[in-house]
Amino acid sequence: VFSSVTSVLNMSVFKDRFVLEDLIQELKKKSTALSFGPLQSNGHISVQGSFPAIQLLRDFLLLKAKSLSEEDKRGENKSHQRPKRRLQQHRRPTETSNFNHYAVGGKQAVVLDTDIYHYMKCFFPRTFLVNDDVVISDVTDGDVTTVHIESAGSRSDAGQVLRVKEQIENQSVKLHNVLRKERICFEEHSRDEKRRYQRVCESLKTHYPCVLIIPYGTHIDVIGNSSEVFEFTKEVSN
Repeated sequence: VFSSVTSVLNMSVFKDRFVLEDLIQELKKKSTALSFGPLQSNGHISVQGSFPAIQLLRDFLLLKAKSLSEEDKRGENKSHQRPKRRLQQHRRPTETSNFNHYAVGGKQAVVLDTDIYHYMKCFFPRTFLVNDDVVISDVTDGDVTTVHIESAGSRSDAGQVLRVKEQIENQSVKLHNVLRKERICFEEHSRDEKRRYQRVCESLKTHYPCVLIIPYGTHIDVIGNSSEVFEFTKEVSN
């Protein structure tokens, strides 16, 4: 077991879309458990800390890259050249830029880890609570779920659409820092065994109200904070 590991990030992949110094500052705020070295001229930067913390940082960057990819697919017919931008949280919702050209049209997309999305839907449903002027839909593709937010009325609702998007993003980042997942695999694939595991999980659910149980054909995923997930899976095994 290593108490600390070092990774070198190649941030140059974001240089056409972000001011890298601003992006690094955002990462430092979101990953306070990590130590960042100086940003090199080639876009490389060293990061040191615990392996789980670096994993979370990696997942965050992958989601951000995926989000940019989704934006490119939707906007490729509108613009082929995009100037690099400052980070979105430094802008007011009423400000316009190439980044929120979807907001101008009343459309936004948020790319989430599917497990986090399920947890948010179960325990933080108010995050997705909107009025009749905003419509939310989702598309799940394996480990990634894309949430689409769009206005049902005029373009004047674009600011509200952007606020809902930022609300979902902020809640996702908070959960990303605390949630863990354990997988209980079925030793046998018989229907009786699956039912037995599900009954045990349901009976324990009252003792772990903040744990999410997602049954699948070959396993059960248990999602929650690390201590509760550990205790829950331990009791199921017993």
